[in-house]
Amino acid sequence: VNQINRKDIVIPFYQRRYVWKIEQASRLIESFLMGLPVPQIFLYINDDDQMEVIDGQQRVLSVKYFMEGYFGDADDKGRRQVFKLKGLSERSAYNGKSFDDLPLKEQRKLRNSTLRAINIKQLKPSNRNDSVFHIFERLNTGGTQLKPQEIRNAVYRGEIVNKLQELNNADGWMNILGLKKKDKNQKDVELVLRLLSLYKRHAEYEKPMLKFLNCSMKDESSFNSERAIEFSVRFPLVVARISRLIQRPFRPKGVLNSASLEAVMLALMESELDISDAELTERYHRVMNNEEFQRLISGSTTDALVLKGRIDVAKRIMDGGVL
Repeated sequence: VNQINRKDIVIPFYQRRYVWKIEQASRLIESFLMGLPVPQIFLYINDDDQMEVIDGQQRVLSVKYFMEGYFGDADDKGRRQVFKLKGLSERSAYNGKSFDDLPLKEQRKLRNSTLRAINIKQLKPSNRNDSVFHIFERLNTGGTQLKPQEIRNAVYRGEIVNKLQELNNADGWMNILGLKKKDKNQKDVELVLRLLSLYKRHAEYEKPMLKFLNCSMKDESSFNSERAIEFSVRFPLVVARISRLIQRPFRPKGVLNSASLEAVMLALMESELDISDAELTERYHRVMNNEEFQRLISGSTTDALVLKGRIDVAKRIMDGGVL
C-alpha cells in the first residue's frame, strides 16, 4: 500500500475501473488474514521504473481500500462507503469488521502479508516492446478484456497516443464510421493508426497487420517525423471532404468495409488532388464499382499483395486513370 501511495506501483490509465463488489473484496482480505494463498499479480516495469499493474488490479485496490478504511472511490458528492468486511461465513471472526476494528496483531499480520508479484521488463531488443505486448494479451484474464489498441496505448507510450485520440476527433470521422460515439474498444483509433502506418509506407507492409501496427506505434512514438506531421494535416481534410460529399461511404455491401476506406483515403491523402467535388465523387464511385477493386477488398484483406494491389487501383482511378 505504501508503494501505491508513493506511486512506485501505479494503476495505469488503460486499466478498467474498479468493479469488485464488497463481498469479493472481503473474501480476499479474509484469505490474507487466514494465511490462505492468493493468486499472484503481474507488474510491468515502465521506462520510469514504476511498476504498472498488468493483472491483479482488483486485488491490489481491494487491499488498499480496506487499509484506508473506505470501499471504492468517492461518489460525485465526495462520499465514500466505510469498508467493513461483508458476506463472509457467519462463523468468521472478521465479518463486519473494518481494518481499525481488527486487533493490532491482525492489523500487523495483514500489513506483513505477501502478495506475490511477477515483474516484467523487456531487456532485449531494447527498442521494441513486442514481447510485452504479447504478455499483455495473454494476461488479459478479467471479465472485460483489453483490446489490441488499448494494449498498444499501454506498451507504446509517447505523444502518438494523444495524437491518435486528437485525430479520432476529426470532424466527420464518426459520420464516416457510422458511429454515434467513440468506440469503447478503440477500434476507431486503431483505424486511424492503420492509415497513419500505411501512409506513404504501404510498399513496406508485411504481414501480420498487428505487428506492423505495433512497430508503427513504436517508431512514431514522439509523432514528430515529417510523415506523421504531414498525415496529421491531411487526414482531417480528407475526412471532412468525404463526409460532406459521400453518403454512407465505404459500404459496398451495406456495412463499413475498412479495406476500401483505407485504400481510397490513402489515395486521396497521398495524391494531393486538386479536383472539383463533382469529379472527386465520380472517381470515388468508379473505384468502388471497379471489379478488380471489389475483389481486393474481399477475402484476405491483410495479405501484402492484396493490400498493395487495392491501394494501387484506388490511386490510379482517383488520379484520373482508366482501368
